[in-house]
Amino acid sequence: MVFSFFKKPPPEKMVAKPAAAPPRPKAAEPPAGASSPAAEEAAGDLESLDFTAASGFSELSETPGDIHVENDIDPIEADIEQVAVLYANAQDEVARAMLENSVHAHPYGPGERLWLMLFDLYRLGDQRAPFDALSLEYARTFEKSPPAWRNGQPAPAKTAPAAPAGTVLFKGELTGDNDAAFATLDQAVDKNPKLRVELNKVQAIDDLGAERLLGVLAKVRKKRTEIELVGRDALAALIESRIETGRREESGCWLLLLELYQLLGKQEAFEEMAINYAVTFEMSPPSWEPQRVAAAEPKPVLALADDAVAATDAVRSYAPKGDLKAERFADLQGFAEKLDPLVLDFAAVTRIDFVSAGTLVNLLTAIKRQGKRIVIRHPNHLVAELLGVVGLRAVADIEFVKN
Repeated sequence: MVFSFFKKPPPEKMVAKPAAAPPRPKAAEPPAGASSPAAEEAAGDLESLDFTAASGFSELSETPGDIHVENDIDPIEADIEQVAVLYANAQDEVARAMLENSVHAHPYGPGERLWLMLFDLYRLGDQRAPFDALSLEYARTFEKSPPAWRNGQPAPAKTAPAAPAGTVLFKGELTGDNDAAFATLDQAVDKNPKLRVELNKVQAIDDLGAERLLGVLAKVRKKRTEIELVGRDALAALIESRIETGRREESGCWLLLLELYQLLGKQEAFEEMAINYAVTFEMSPPSWEPQRVAAAEPKPVLALADDAVAATDAVRSYAPKGDLKAERFADLQGFAEKLDPLVLDFAAVTRIDFVSAGTLVNLLTAIKRQGKRIVIRHPNHLVAELLGVVGLRAVADIEFVKN
């Protein structure tokens, strides 16, 4: 039987004893040598009693079923806790033997956690052959793909593709007072025979901003150069929410929306909007020109790179490495003061001992009280289960590597 390292067995439940029968009044003793009728009757009663028959008292004292000892320890949880502690104490061979036995003892739902621990034990020990053998067995048992082999090194950072020449990111909102963005756009028009303008960061527009962009498009057509607008769909949807048929306002937004429909090849929407424009402003609308329909919109490059930089600045991570033994995490508090949420990247942590895990949960509990979200990202399953044993799941979310 496996005993949990951390759970106290529940108290014994005792069956209530039956109340003892009150003593009978003592009969008067007859004279010596005399036999009274009462004595003879008592003797007969004694002869009729069977002391071997079961009674409430004898059942209490002799029958083991009357004392209930409940054992609510989940055998899977018990194995997980024991392996996590063994690994934390660097008893890898004992942990491996126990895991190899446990995965066959628990080849179903919750037991998958034991399989994942064994996968990571093989991977961290650079044991590719047993890892591959376990992968085949895992696929048959759980009917899904097994974890992928990783060499433990962090994945190289993805670099954004190079932006085509003449690409400009329109920074800020498409409003008439955004002089800096329009000045950059005008300079790009003068320097590039083929211009690509990314509008993906635009979240607001006003009528004067629409008119200024229409002026840039007119300038490009006059120069007989090319311009490609990226983010056309989102910008069209933004304008649609501003205009209303019959309300003679924001004519610049109306005309820019017609231009976007033209570039997007939305002829039916263009013609309906052209009629509404004529009714609202009592002016002739632009005509549909099939040759001006643009090619499919490409993905933005500069806008995505800008998002990546912003994400790096906003969500950095505290990243310890290697075997953490008696670690005090002295710099964690100062790091946490600057970040919300607090992300701890455990991808490069191979092992954490019990003392370090306890220290970590105490520090994070204090940080959690400040109202911050805490995330432990990409720990191996052996480390994650030990963190669970010490109670870290109550204060932090754990995110595993996606296969």
